[in-house]
Amino acid sequence: MAVKICIVGCGALGSVFAAHLARLEDVEVYAYDVSEQHVNTIRERGLRISGAAEFTVRLHATSHPREVPSCDFGIFATKSLQTRAAVQQAAGIFGDSSAVCSVQNGLGNEEIIAERVKYVVRGATTMAAHLIAPGHAGFEFYSNLWIGPFEPSGTPYGLVEQLAEIMNRSGLRVVPLQDARGAQWTKLIFNSAVNPVGALTQLHHGAATRFPPTGTLYEAILQEGESVARAMGITLHGDAREMIAEGARSPKKRNVSMLLDILAHRPTEVDFINGAIADWGEKLGVPAPLNRAMWQLVRGIEHSWTDPA
Repeated sequence: MAVKICIVGCGALGSVFAAHLARLEDVEVYAYDVSEQHVNTIRERGLRISGAAEFTVRLHATSHPREVPSCDFGIFATKSLQTRAAVQQAAGIFGDSSAVCSVQNGLGNEEIIAERVKYVVRGATTMAAHLIAPGHAGFEFYSNLWIGPFEPSGTPYGLVEQLAEIMNRSGLRVVPLQDARGAQWTKLIFNSAVNPVGALTQLHHGAATRFPPTGTLYEAILQEGESVARAMGITLHGDAREMIAEGARSPKKRNVSMLLDILAHRPTEVDFINGAIADWGEKLGVPAPLNRAMWQLVRGIEHSWTDPA
């Protein structure tokens, strides 16, 4: 019997995961996304992937969760701001033996998912993807997805290993861990520097790294996040500085996702990134003034869109 996997939020990254998984004969993939244009294009033409891999696959796609059968696994790839609404809409897809993995940015998504789903898996990846057109997503390189049990949910490690095995067979790079908090926090600290600095200065990743004032700001923000992680007893998995350097070496001059959100007047994920670090720092007595300032400035920009003055 085929394993059923639902991708909740089949945007850029969700599309890359969905398309790879759909290549497996023993897996049925269901893509759930609120964009009817994206869904309809996938239904009509298939889901096309470009960049580090070039292929088109057929899979089930819908904007209506009731059209999705009960699934063994779920992968949440929505924006963090959309998690609560998405889990309310999709909770019926997952039963008592299902496991749902968050591959989203920031902190707090697993807690929200766990309100409606029994087994939750913590995930973190530095894979970057972008939508080229409806039904067409691109990505420039493969990078690891680290997954591990979300501790409060008591997720059996066997489910984590099973999901990792399936995803690795599809061509993705997945590393199962007993404790994925270190990987999640490394990505969080990376995002806490590159996203708000890029959003506030409109510098692409490489330019912000090379320009001394913003490069120095990167380092100061990284150090704050590392201090908070240490106070939480978390051992980081990987090096946020090397992640920044790797991104800066890319010949592509891509803007960070937070800047794209601001330019489109869409709410950002800053609450789940810099806001979360600042809040944890406050709880633990660890100063994080730069993260708090990044949060305040980005939220100020968001407020400017609706302030009648």
